[in-house]
Amino acid sequence: MDFGLVLQTDPPGSAVVELMRRAEHNGFRYGWTFDSTVLWQEPYVIHSRVLEHTERLIVGPMVTNPATRAWEVSAATFATLNEMYGNRTVCGIGRGDSAMRVTGRKPNTLATLSEAMHVIRELAEGREVSVDGTSLRLPWVKDGRLPVWMAAYGPKALALAGREADGFILQLADPFLTEWMVKAVRTAAVDAGRDPGEVTICVAAPAYVTDGTEAGLAHAREQSRWFGGMVGNHVADLVARYGEHSAVVPEELTAYIEQRQGYDYSHHGRVGNPDTAFVPDAVVDRFCVLGPPDAHIEKLERLRELGVDQFALYAMHDAREAVIDAYGNHVIPALG
Repeated sequence: MDFGLVLQTDPPGSAVVELMRRAEHNGFRYGWTFDSTVLWQEPYVIHSRVLEHTERLIVGPMVTNPATRAWEVSAATFATLNEMYGNRTVCGIGRGDSAMRVTGRKPNTLATLSEAMHVIRELAEGREVSVDGTSLRLPWVKDGRLPVWMAAYGPKALALAGREADGFILQLADPFLTEWMVKAVRTAAVDAGRDPGEVTICVAAPAYVTDGTEAGLAHAREQSRWFGGMVGNHVADLVARYGEHSAVVPEELTAYIEQRQGYDYSHHGRVGNPDTAFVPDAVVDRFCVLGPPDAHIEKLERLRELGVDQFALYAMHDAREAVIDAYGNHVIPALG
């Protein structure tokens, strides 16, 4: 199993670089950042510094979207980083949640996402592609390589990921839901004539290593409760589309947002987010990876058995360095 570190690009950008260096030293292979231009600093500027100050780390957004940058601009950005640092980028992409909604716009359609994934990959790898009826190619790209991994929750998005993406990003670590979603992605891949093993499976969720006490676990939950609220934004879209009791979306995913009142993106991904009080402890425990190192190893072993290739841990809490080091000392040696 590979491991990734996910960070917001809060200032100073140098702190993100140092945490990524620490992660690589501890055996992490991927470094991910949020990509919401209004809420945080520009990630690709920071990615260039991360690549310069690491040797093997693969970097990318978790996740970008098709609307905040022109597709050819995204492709050229990845291709430039790859030319400078040796094909060490990955494009995580989705419909767009915070990046779109904080500016008053709706997330992109799946049709737009599908076209964008194709265009960005083709251009970044040096091939010609049609964009709005015009044939484009980046003539300076030589031997470019850009895997495109798609974030998804709902049945139509999962099917698209299986048909077209190089990887699937699932932003929660619940084994039941992971099994259900991985099966949906792999079934779609088979139906499209693909080898399902070619679709990399990445689970991303907060991880907090505790001392094994109840007080430590309670603190970890409060540091991670924001994640249930973030996931709840996507779940609310699914409920609006398919209803509260749908045959195509498990209630294990949707039931917990019944008391959800709304969401202020100024607190997005932040500890203490006041809009996440509705998230119960049981959901925090299911969606996140909390407890002493042995508990992390046990849960991640289960996810690996379900086909997960990478665990990318969100470190938006008060113990970033400690969790990175704990993974390097205990978890990654057991599972890497």
